Amino acid sequence: MRTISDMHTVALATAGHLLHFELAVAYEIFGTPPREATTGWYDVLLCGPGPVRIGPFTVEPEQGLEHLTSADTVIVPACADIDDPPPPELVDAVRAAHEAGARVASLCTGAFTLGAAGLLDGRRATTHWAHAAELSARHPRAVVDPDVLYTDSGSVLTSAGKAAAVDLCLHLIHLDHGAAVANSVARRLVMPPHRPGGQAQFVATPMRVADDHLLAGLLAWVRQRLDQPLTVTDLARRANTSPRNLARQFRAVTGQAPLQWLQIQRVRRAQELLETTGESIEAVAVATGMGTATTLRRQFKRIVGVPPDSYRRSFRGAQPPEN
Repeated sequence: MRTISDMHTVALATAGHLLHFELAVAYEIFGTPPREATTGWYDVLLCGPGPVRIGPFTVEPEQGLEHLTSADTVIVPACADIDDPPPPELVDAVRAAHEAGARVASLCTGAFTLGAAGLLDGRRATTHWAHAAELSARHPRAVVDPDVLYTDSGSVLTSAGKAAAVDLCLHLIHLDHGAAVANSVARRLVMPPHRPGGQAQFVATPMRVADDHLLAGLLAWVRQRLDQPLTVTDLARRANTSPRNLARQFRAVTGQAPLQWLQIQRVRRAQELLETTGESIEAVAVATGMGTATTLRRQFKRIVGVPPDSYRRSFRGAQPPEN
């Protein structure tokens, strides 16, 4: 844990078209010290070029964007529309703040501002899973991970959407004040304790394939047979192509080898069953083609980041399995 000064400034960049949730969350978390914080807290500032309309609300910044360069931590909240480029003055101010030594963190689609400022180049980053592919396409030098809750590259941090923004804010408090204080803030928010960033976003990312593509019918066919043993040869035969060409097509469309993609689909199906049924872990393993509970637990933890039992509790609470 590093030592935080009594005057540690957290600047919230209020420019462009923002989403109110992430801005409000950051202001609440960093603006309200818990009783357990005995080594100083944060001085929170709203910094922007002028009044910002956020849905039905109007936010009045306290300082201009130039004050980002004097902040210790800069938070860039989510932008409302990724097709609307971040304001150049915001991009310049965020870049200047980082060059001046500030720790810069984006919440959800705020990562697009960090990308425009060049702060994601050569760094691991994330954003809401629905926009991860676009972030990667716009900033190919960034290492975009669509599955994690947040990333920490030291002076540059990024989070996925909504609840993951809370996790990143708690992570920053954990770094500055330790686990006890971070967990105290989580309790005040009626949130689970601080979660590690490597935990996966709880989503099943859709895969869009053109109707005339080689894989169009195959992907749906496989998803209907996840309880069955399937090999690359089986998939190639179904697609009427060679295993080598199938592998090339899978790489081009999904970025994964066929069996990697298949394993993820099995785990995604397991997620659905854990969320919607009370089937035992053993039954879920059989229904998803993983055979044994041991295999399911190993693969589920590797891909999702938490054991299947913990995942079920997160979505359904502690319920007994169905007989």
